[in-house]
Amino acid sequence: MSRLLKDYDYNLPEELIAQTPVYPRDTSRLLVVNKTTGETNHKSFSNVIDYLNKGDLLVINDTKVIPARLYGRKKESGGKVEVLLLSPVKDNVWEALVRPARRLKTGAVIEFGEGELIATITEEHPEGRRYLHFDNQSNIDFDSLIDNIGEMPLPPYIKERLEDANRYQTVYAKERGSAAAPTAGLHFTPSLLKEIENKGVKIAQVTLHVGLGTFRPVQTESITDHHMHSEYFSIPKETVRLLNETKKSNKRIIAVGTTSVRSLESMTIKDGVFKQSSGFTDIFIYPGYKFKTIDALVTNFHLPKSTLLMLVSALVGREKILDAYNEAVKERYRFFSFGDAMLIV
Repeated sequence: MSRLLKDYDYNLPEELIAQTPVYPRDTSRLLVVNKTTGETNHKSFSNVIDYLNKGDLLVINDTKVIPARLYGRKKESGGKVEVLLLSPVKDNVWEALVRPARRLKTGAVIEFGEGELIATITEEHPEGRRYLHFDNQSNIDFDSLIDNIGEMPLPPYIKERLEDANRYQTVYAKERGSAAAPTAGLHFTPSLLKEIENKGVKIAQVTLHVGLGTFRPVQTESITDHHMHSEYFSIPKETVRLLNETKKSNKRIIAVGTTSVRSLESMTIKDGVFKQSSGFTDIFIYPGYKFKTIDALVTNFHLPKSTLLMLVSALVGREKILDAYNEAVKERYRFFSFGDAMLIV
């Protein structure tokens, strides 16, 4: 198993990077991959139900994307500033990515909107990260203010404008806090979820607020030298009960998305029993990792040399997953956030 970054690369024609979501959501394509043999099948996403069995547990991430991209100006100079909110640190303080980082030092004051929101940089961290203390000058609450002045933080490879912001949310999004969508879940519709439940498949929620850890590029020659940025996760009591019940019944746990995987694999497990868990996780999963919880995975197609590609390689094997990706390229699948899906069983 390779630890070299260059071995997690593949060739992707730019025109296969999906720029817009499909409608309806579940009409996207689905590449089914057998994790043991590497055998593949081409389906529609709505066919995912055919691979789920009565008693299985489908685990979804119910995080909700906030309009985390804010455009402001330095109070002193009027210079333009871009802020991407990553995660709350404490009351009124957020960790954020800022641009241009070199001009935004401790003490700098940034104004947003018509001055109804002001932020002061209190700490500097590497890679353009800053701690910002926000001072709300308006008479509406902070969340509503962010909804008014912020923009949906689409990835940089999406160039087209998103007409409906709800298409960058899962239909089950509930817990505010993500800087990006858990995109594997974008394919599900309420009717498909209902069909899955009617088949006797249980559905459970976890929360992982997607931040820098999921998308920070690997820049080290050896992947083992890469350190993941931590992200908040929470697994509620009812989900823990369902996880233990499913394992006891020798049924499968199927994660929807790599964020659900990272939440589940960060759980406290004592004497083979799952325990209620929450906190921050910086778990980095790459080939050689032994999975403790999941049996199958619904996921999207991930960027070359990304930690997410390494995670699915850990589940399937690097060579088998790259073979599947190359087949997807040959078959003109759509890639990344608004792209098609893969089911690993």
